[in-house]
Amino acid sequence: MNKPVDRPLRVGIIGGGIGGVALSRALMLRGIECHVFERAAAFGEVGAGVQMTPNGVKVLRALGLADPLAKVGFLPQAMVGRNWRSARELFRTPLKGHCPELYGADFYHVHRADLHAILSSHLEKGGATLGVRCVSVRDEGDKSVAVFDDGTEYEADLIVGADGLRSVVRDALWGAETAKFTGHMCWRALVPVDKFPLPYVSPDSSFWMGPHGHLVTYYVNGGKSVNIVAVNESKDWVEESWNKPSSREELMAAYEGWHPNIIELFSRTENVYKWGLFDRDPMTAWSKGRITLLGDAAHPMLPFLSQGAAMAIEDGYVLAEALAKYGRDIPAALKAYEIERLPRTSRVQLEARERGRTYHLPSPWAQFKRDLAYRWREWMNPNAVGIQANWVYAYDATTCAERFGKTAPVQKAVTA
Repeated sequence: MNKPVDRPLRVGIIGGGIGGVALSRALMLRGIECHVFERAAAFGEVGAGVQMTPNGVKVLRALGLADPLAKVGFLPQAMVGRNWRSARELFRTPLKGHCPELYGADFYHVHRADLHAILSSHLEKGGATLGVRCVSVRDEGDKSVAVFDDGTEYEADLIVGADGLRSVVRDALWGAETAKFTGHMCWRALVPVDKFPLPYVSPDSSFWMGPHGHLVTYYVNGGKSVNIVAVNESKDWVEESWNKPSSREELMAAYEGWHPNIIELFSRTENVYKWGLFDRDPMTAWSKGRITLLGDAAHPMLPFLSQGAAMAIEDGYVLAEALAKYGRDIPAALKAYEIERLPRTSRVQLEARERGRTYHLPSPWAQFKRDLAYRWREWMNPNAVGIQANWVYAYDATTCAERFGKTAPVQKAVTA
């Protein structure tokens, strides 16, 4: 007869990005032993902003981070769609003061580094190994093992691949997959604010839509910086990397003819980065044996619904809840995790892909019909989210334990 295991459940997390540290914090709060392995020599995130929508904020609140988030975040007044040339409003969705009533939490803009810092604060006392690269993983039936480039191995009850777009863990489980270049390239930049608000940047989440391109601007760092995410269609292949240097001149050239407010903002950029947007179809499973995936490793998605970070945070919470409920029955925990998460993340992936089409409509007639639809929906419901993401925001990962053992929740739209 096998002797019962008397040590705590142990989880190895490959990747110390936002999803990996969110999982680590959720496990720590449940008394589950875990260790994070990160290839970078120090924790840190690329200098960019994150739209932390109400669905993600609910999880951060459950992780005990409501106050730290409020200190580093910025509450936008509204989500506003604008015409690329005239700045005419296409839609205006109120956010500040409305989101808690509609969705149960606020909508924040936050610098990615600040978000990572509050999520990983518990690791200051240990629980992470930096500067080590995972080269392979294997399932041995009663345990899983991660192998690192320095020759060391880590044994655990579960290994979680939270290692991003180029996931070694995903490739080990399912084989290497060639991502498809979408024909979109993206620039990111931050502009410091000397006096808030800038006369040419409203304190909103602003979506500027034009032919073959769009951009989003919003304040971060408590209003001390403006974050820029600019997407333009391109025939040229661009590396799938967040930190490939670009230039102010290249960014401005891609948006020649756009509204003067945009050109003024771009003229103040200093460090500009670009990357190509690559797409992958939703997976049908994330787990094999005692190994699973989380975040971009499981469901890389285009940024058009601003859900990459929020989906990874939701994943981490749900996986921790499943492990807390099912304990050493790892297959049952992973089944519950996938039933809850796969339908939702797959829909977000596909809907984000569709937004890449509707934001960039090339013809005036197509734009007119789209803009008329925006106005009609706003007239029918002033609280309807212009980019049709209310079903994303209404979801609450923190209630997932109530659904374990059942089918996944239906993602319905919310009406005010």
